[in-house]
Amino acid sequence: MKAISIIKSILLIILLSTSVITVGQEPLSVQDLLSLKFCSKAEISPNGENIIYTVGTPRGPNEKAGTSHLVHYKMNLKQKISQEIFNDSIQASSTMWSPDGKWISFLYKDKVGIRQVWITPVAGGEIKQITNSQTNILEYQLSPDGESVAFKTIQSNSDKQKELNERGYGFIFFEENIRNAKIFITNINEGLKATPRQIILEGHVTGFKFSNDGKQLAAGVCPQNLIDQKYMFTKIFVIDVKSGSSHLVSKNEGKLGNYEISPDGNNLLYTAALDINDAAVSQVFIVNILNGTMKNLTPVNFKGHVTWATFKNNDKIYYLSGEGVNTNLNEVSVQGGKREILFDGNKNKMALKNVVISKAGKQFVLSISKVDDRINLYTWNGKGSIERITDINPILSERKLGKQEPFQFKARDGQEVEGLIIYPLGYDASKKYPLIMYIHGGPESHHDNSWNNRYSTPGQVMSGKGYLVAYLNYRASTGYGVAYSKQGLGDPAGKEFDDIADAIDYLCAQKGGDANRVGMAGGSYGGYASAWFATYYTKKVKAVCMFVGISNLISKRGTTDIPYEEMYVHSGKPLEEQWQMNLQRSPVYYAHQSKTATLIYGGADDPRVHPTQSMELYRRMKVNKHPAVRLVQYPGEGHGNRKQVGQIDVINRQIQWFDWYVKDNKSLSGEMPPLDISDSYGLDWSH
Repeated sequence: MKAISIIKSILLIILLSTSVITVGQEPLSVQDLLSLKFCSKAEISPNGENIIYTVGTPRGPNEKAGTSHLVHYKMNLKQKISQEIFNDSIQASSTMWSPDGKWISFLYKDKVGIRQVWITPVAGGEIKQITNSQTNILEYQLSPDGESVAFKTIQSNSDKQKELNERGYGFIFFEENIRNAKIFITNINEGLKATPRQIILEGHVTGFKFSNDGKQLAAGVCPQNLIDQKYMFTKIFVIDVKSGSSHLVSKNEGKLGNYEISPDGNNLLYTAALDINDAAVSQVFIVNILNGTMKNLTPVNFKGHVTWATFKNNDKIYYLSGEGVNTNLNEVSVQGGKREILFDGNKNKMALKNVVISKAGKQFVLSISKVDDRINLYTWNGKGSIERITDINPILSERKLGKQEPFQFKARDGQEVEGLIIYPLGYDASKKYPLIMYIHGGPESHHDNSWNNRYSTPGQVMSGKGYLVAYLNYRASTGYGVAYSKQGLGDPAGKEFDDIADAIDYLCAQKGGDANRVGMAGGSYGGYASAWFATYYTKKVKAVCMFVGISNLISKRGTTDIPYEEMYVHSGKPLEEQWQMNLQRSPVYYAHQSKTATLIYGGADDPRVHPTQSMELYRRMKVNKHPAVRLVQYPGEGHGNRKQVGQIDVINRQIQWFDWYVKDNKSLSGEMPPLDISDSYGLDWSH
């Protein structure tokens, strides 16, 4: 009788545990993931009582191809009730509070077809145009006194050039005849008849910000309107608004982050790379505007990367830092010294994506992502507990998600490497599972312990399908200090990709991965990794999905729109000094030996990693009679798919490829998966 009772108890436990997984708890589907909304950074009203924010909703499969629908909201922080300001039909952007909090400004293009600054009363009413620029306004800021607006625009072609274009003589002079963006200031009170005053700066304006008293502007300027110049050669000038005079203040080399002037107007705060070879923004600096004295406020040998900073007051600053798979909000004196961690991402099990602070400094609005929540807004007073004020994606609470947690292992040379693992639903440590490695791009990027699921890296969807999933912060990733990120400098596909190979071995030996059923996917530099494993490390993976990836370092360096960035922070030397090394670190060099099913896809108009990179690998494999290679290109898309139609195809085609070759372990010598997957798009064929 005792044995029967024990058996009944065991059966009851099994029944209860099964019900927890299945009853009302379906796995996250492809349709669920593609429908998840996102929320942009909030803006707090001057009195700290209200916020404005924007929610993006992806288009459905039956809608016209395009980017997400945007709806702008206003919320009272006490009542926690949101009201729509305007919806997608207005096509507004860059919403801001007026200094007195009585109206909201935004960029909008009306029937005339020129994007201007408009305003709408907070209480509701008609929208009103307040600028009269001759060309589209790209960026703007209201002066602190509310009497003027500064904006950035690019002047139009001359009448002669317009006529040449119309008559068929509009030839392309590559990277010449470039028109730089300039700053203009116009008086709001004078109305649309006011003539904007140009601030004379030599070069292209990348951005700008008023000082608290409105007497100064801090502006980022690079020599030419090229993305590469913006990345690597932007410096900060401080401008006297009244006279228009300016002088160079920042002493940064390489990449530049955000910047602002101190409340008293004496100092400039900015985030930037440590030096010209630092691959990402990693430090926080402060410099005296008058005498140029500079201090680095970052902890010495910091095992992380500073991503953003702002003044708390004249004496202290806040800065946000990625540290491993966690993010922290810190406070430090402008004189330097030991930092205080105000918000500990590891302790709170949350990843801070954006931080906004009220004018009085007593109200914080945080954009937070968690392992089971893509994004939501929270309020915080800087000391106690936080409070969630939005529920952007309630469907996630109704879905069963795989357990996500960090893991660490030692690479072949003893270096400790960290990543994140998502276990398959119903995980049993005694069983083996198909393993998918998702590799981030950059490589100056990293995965934090939050929501890492996108159309190209659908980890939770794969978990629901029975896959073990890993996201790895291999060497050259950010978040672990400049020394860690520089281990990839001049060593492409070296230690960084060896780390990935070692991670596969570790996950198969310790976490249940099946060494005979391993897949890999990644975009950009992650696409480079995927191509490397399809060729050089072909024995490690059964199938890969290469998204906007690199296959030939030599031709990539001659076709990318960021050649200086590539040379300074990745290669470290000119191509002329690295011909042979670059050739031997190119997947095309090893394409003939590939035994890996290779799906290649990407935008047909990609300026960063030219589409020929995909074509080169495809050709080398086909000529060598590879039995399982496919190339798909998306018209009108660049370095990643912005329209929903391309995103829908990528996620479904990737899953089909992995199910076919990895999960079901089909032979490469057999038939490839069907080319037409349109039945998985969710299309309404009755239309």
